[in-house]
Amino acid sequence: MKSYYDYLEESTNVVKSNANRNKIITILSYLLIWAFAMIVFWFFTSGSDAMGYSLMFLWFILPISTFIVSIVIGKNNFWGKGKWAFTLFFGVMYMLAEYGTFKMANNIAFNKLNAPDLGMIVAGAIISAIGMLVGSLWNKKRHNQKK
Repeated sequence: MKSYYDYLEESTNVVKSNANRNKIITILSYLLIWAFAMIVFWFFTSGSDAMGYSLMFLWFILPISTFIVSIVIGKNNFWGKGKWAFTLFFGVMYMLAEYGTFKMANNIAFNKLNAPDLGMIVAGAIISAIGMLVGSLWNKKRHNQKK
């Protein structure tokens, strides 16, 4: 027969594993959207599709997904204060989206090496930071209402 302490330990482990699973799903969902953007650029667009791709992915889909995933991370307080380091991760991924598409196509077409635009890191990090702030405030408001 299990004791109450065994039950508590088992239920705590289930909660921890669910939290870890949610963290992984959140980050993987963003990475899948990012990878989808790369695949669409390299396999399903032509030169005349550049403006549409840029507007759709670099101006709407990736920033919105960055914002939403950042809200989820902030709302659920994933990684505690370490969650703010993910703003840099999202900034780098946003820069890599632009570098891995248009800059890389230019590198290949003209047989030269262009440097990545580091300003894109700042843009992506700002979008993420705003999302984290919204999520953190949502989390704080939710916890204040419970008291």
